[in-house]
Amino acid sequence: MELKYILLEKNDRIATITFHRPEALNALNSALLSDLDAAVDDVIADDAVRVVVFTGEGKSFIAGADIKEMDGGSAMEAIRYSRKGAALFRKIELMDKPTIAAVNGYAFGGGFEFILCTDIRFACSKAKLRLPEVTLGITTGFNGSLRLPKCVGINKAKEIMFTGKMLTAADALELGILNYVTEPENLMEEVYKMASQIADHSASAIAMVKAMVNAGIDADIDTGMNIELGYMAACFGTPDQIEGFTAFKEKRAAKFR
Repeated sequence: MELKYILLEKNDRIATITFHRPEALNALNSALLSDLDAAVDDVIADDAVRVVVFTGEGKSFIAGADIKEMDGGSAMEAIRYSRKGAALFRKIELMDKPTIAAVNGYAFGGGFEFILCTDIRFACSKAKLRLPEVTLGITTGFNGSLRLPKCVGINKAKEIMFTGKMLTAADALELGILNYVTEPENLMEEVYKMASQIADHSASAIAMVKAMVNAGIDADIDTGMNIELGYMAACFGTPDQIEGFTAFKEKRAAKFR
């Protein structure tokens, strides 16, 4: 698979997708989105991949959308671009494999929105996050306005979007946007340590947990209870459930497929 703006590596059950457009600080353009879509489809289809890590090349994770590509475009062109990115981000959010963002630097605009699509988020201490759209006379286009309020609350989300303020990694950690902040030289080591831990567990159960949480987060409590019940029951009789229970009874580590 020939990809120009994405690097895809697979090693020991972990796929790493690296944004590879350093000359533009990994800004998102249509070509990069197409390459990312192809890489995501590849790891979704690969049963050997248990965890997917996203990171950036150079000093940037994703420095937002490519303003040069968007400049002068019509409203319909903006809609098509937004729909393309939003659909891809949603695919990543719903993929049955767990995802980890390793934020190595700038995460502005679409980069910030991308982080919100991932399951677990690490950042180096030098990372910066920002939604600067209002300073450009536009709004978020990859559904950050939907995901950020769920993450930090509606009032704090409005503040971040209204002001276009810069968040440090420490700020984002305090707000609950990030799970962990590390020193730059330790970022990938810590990310892969958690990825390996996750990869040791039942892939089918993790897929069920992810789907269950995604399906239930906006549901009322009674609907959510039934969603959880359905996913829990669906685990029984699977090879992983049988192996997990057998290993527990035999007092050994489970060996999941």
